[in-house]
Amino acid sequence: MKAVIQRVSSASVTVEDAVVGRIDHGIMILLGVEKGDAEAQADWLVGKICGLRIFYDDDGKMNRSVVDIGGSLLVVSQFTLAGNCAKGKRPSFDTAASADEGKRLYEYFVAAARRTGVPVETGIFQADMQVALVNDGPVTFILER
Repeated sequence: MKAVIQRVSSASVTVEDAVVGRIDHGIMILLGVEKGDAEAQADWLVGKICGLRIFYDDDGKMNRSVVDIGGSLLVVSQFTLAGNCAKGKRPSFDTAASADEGKRLYEYFVAAARRTGVPVETGIFQADMQVALVNDGPVTFILER
């Protein structure tokens, strides 16, 4: 399971001209599910993301988590994170989970994130989404488990 996380001052997801998810200060999460992934990876990622100290404290140091600042999460399914671009010009998605398994683990991840008490917004699994965000910093990390 892979996640690209970005500290944002705002982010939103639009599907068919309708905003389906929007947050202010918090973390934008692009989540990719691969074959062989399980709930344990989702649980680990949720814990890591919610505890990661990537927000500034009063001294200007990255010393606060999304929980500490009362921020939110915006979770968007991103199967292309499983893409392999090593050979040729067309990415291979051989390692991506099936649509059914990807959806199941994406929904598990979202539910696990909501259990932390952090407000969570989402995109729509398998929809054609337009994602807009203001990356604060910019601060971006890639997490893999």
